[in-house]
Amino acid sequence: MVILSTLFAMLLSIFIAALVVSLLVCIALIRTQHLHARLSMDNSSGVQKFHVNPTPRIGGVPLFLGVLLAALVSQLAHDHVGKLFGNLLLASIPVFLAGLTEDMTKRVSPLWRLLAAFTSAGLAAWLSGCILPKLGIIGVDYLLQIFPAVAVLFTVFAVGGVCHSINIIDGYNGLMGGVVLSVTGALAYVSLAVGDLPLLAVCLALAGGILGFLVWNFPKGMIFAGDAGAYLAGFMLAELAVLLVARHPGVVSPWFPFLVLIYPVFETIFSIWRKKFLRKMSPGLPDGLHFHMLVYKRLVRWMVGSREVSHLTRRNSLTAPYLWGVALFSITPALLLWKVEWALQVSAILFVIGYVWVYRRLVTFRAPRALVLRKNLSNVKLGRGVYRK
Repeated sequence: MVILSTLFAMLLSIFIAALVVSLLVCIALIRTQHLHARLSMDNSSGVQKFHVNPTPRIGGVPLFLGVLLAALVSQLAHDHVGKLFGNLLLASIPVFLAGLTEDMTKRVSPLWRLLAAFTSAGLAAWLSGCILPKLGIIGVDYLLQIFPAVAVLFTVFAVGGVCHSINIIDGYNGLMGGVVLSVTGALAYVSLAVGDLPLLAVCLALAGGILGFLVWNFPKGMIFAGDAGAYLAGFMLAELAVLLVARHPGVVSPWFPFLVLIYPVFETIFSIWRKKFLRKMSPGLPDGLHFHMLVYKRLVRWMVGSREVSHLTRRNSLTAPYLWGVALFSITPALLLWKVEWALQVSAILFVIGYVWVYRRLVTFRAPRALVLRKNLSNVKLGRGVYRK
């Protein structure tokens, strides 16, 4: 009983440390934004911009500092936990710095950020043995076992892909943070179920850091995660997923973390295919047809046409809950069926079919009416004037 109380106190300390630091650093950055505006502000112009006023996009800094303090707390409380935590944080530095440099200079291309993610994944494989041992696919698993180099390369590619996918869905207030928090919760649950204390501690630290940021990001959008925050969160999620499978072979199927992360991952794969083969454009170029953008344009019709700042911000924030629901359509069955590999595979296939069907309905202006959120401009007073339909 004493041991359980000690472990609970350690885990709670890790969560609170990350939460409080992230929360306070966000406050400091928001309050002093006039001092760093030249470097940190994200303007509101661009095909993938849906906010109104210039906003600090360095929310990755409080997230990193929160997780860093949580790592120090874990090191003081439990050496074994702290070692794994420290290795993951050390490995994350290349991708975090690449993202932060982009946030401050706007001059780091997606290719260089992706290469930084690959570098971080390689470091994690070297420092902590973060290598996928299998994929749950006959033939491919045999290949990974007899050719370790292939397993390393595939793991590096997969981790880099998850980093990029989390960055892609970072488009509206609360969207990325809510999805990351949900995925982290699912990984924490299975880590607890298999008795993996180090992974559970990392999950709680990431959850605390994200929650501290989310308080200021949703619904008001007072600070954005930026590339540093999105890539850091994506890297930690990817490594937690890999380690969960690698440390518990035969217990945790690789299809569990895949299903948990399938929304951002498939969004990335689908977007690449759509741009390259349907629109005949470079996959690296931005466009306005991502799934979350179509939800904003076709479903969130709240006060469409208004240029009032409060209305635009409200419409932005109303988009995220739709996408949280999309993520939960995969996370929920993953949690319920995490021990049954064939059920996880079937659930992944059903999610892909459902995603494509809904996307087609949205892009062809046939959105289900029951899902459309409306509030018209008729007789809505704004200042001295009155908006009419």
